[in-house]
Amino acid sequence: MDTDLITLTGLRVHGRHGVFDHEREAGQDFIIDVALRTSTAEAAASDDLKHTVDYGALADDLAAIVAGEPVNLIETLAARLADACLAIDRVASARVTVHKPQAPIAQQFTDVSVTIERGRA
Repeated sequence: MDTDLITLTGLRVHGRHGVFDHEREAGQDFIIDVALRTSTAEAAASDDLKHTVDYGALADDLAAIVAGEPVNLIETLAARLADACLAIDRVASARVTVHKPQAPIAQQFTDVSVTIERGRA
């Protein structure tokens, strides 16, 4: 199988994830990046969306997860997002980064993120 890469970068979604009550109450923006390993050869040859990953539909699915049921850890959120990516038959593996730029940290910082990579078993 060819291993091409489809990326979706900077998906910003308001969610209520975190271990503190104020994170659950007010929520904050999370930024999601995904990179999917798949073959795009059939799509390139056919020029037909049904032969590739519909990244618009994927963005909707990922946004629904981030905006949905809260979790304590962004590691858990990243795993749920990776599972959604791998639910697409054409995807061989997924690298998911969850950014939490408004994390409750007392020190100045630009970003906190967790990146996971998952593949088919």
